[in-house]
Amino acid sequence: MRDVYIEPRDAFPKHAQLRTWNRWPQGVPSRALDIAIAALALLFFLPLFLLVAIAIKLADPGPVFFRHRRVGLGGKTFGCWKFRTMVVDAEQRLAAILASDPEAAREWHESQKLTHDPRVTWLGNFLRRSSLDELPQLFNVLMGEMSIVGPRPIVETEAARYGQHFALYCLVRPGITGLWQISGRSDVRYFERVLMDVRYVSSRTMLRDLRIIVLTVPSVLAARGSR
Repeated sequence: MRDVYIEPRDAFPKHAQLRTWNRWPQGVPSRALDIAIAALALLFFLPLFLLVAIAIKLADPGPVFFRHRRVGLGGKTFGCWKFRTMVVDAEQRLAAILASDPEAAREWHESQKLTHDPRVTWLGNFLRRSSLDELPQLFNVLMGEMSIVGPRPIVETEAARYGQHFALYCLVRPGITGLWQISGRSDVRYFERVLMDVRYVSSRTMLRDLRIIVLTVPSVLAARGSR
């Protein structure tokens, strides 16, 4: 069954109504905040960063990091870094699972995730629940490919799910955290995630970004919707 949804006509703000976004543009203030937070976070988490890298090497043969193509500012793709949480042959295993399990194929089509993903290692499951797997994205922030706050970075095949609102997604850099992360993550349906991204871009301000950053801490500690 296709992932089709119908929302009220006024559920998504019209592109012509995005004047408020100009209050917190993708310019010097937001970039300076991103660099400052990312640099301080890397220094603070450096010991943990090294411990996680060693643990991954000891737990499962293979690379420490995983780099995946995501869509960023202006629709350009970039390599999004994460700690590796899956087995090395994850892509081949996914193809086999989707071909043999109709329920898994349906879930993947609807959310691009599997509730019980056999590709995830035991250590990877812990890293995902604690959000430690996303620490390397701080380097993406320093390189200007991501922001601390923004829409969750999507893969190219997900662009069609945004429809006419994909152009709006491309107005900002994707973020390490955002409305989706503080609202339940995997417990949120995909169309609700799109709605959150549209609302975020249409009303983006420095105060709201700071509020999301603060609310990210209890969300991560509680591991709400993480899997």
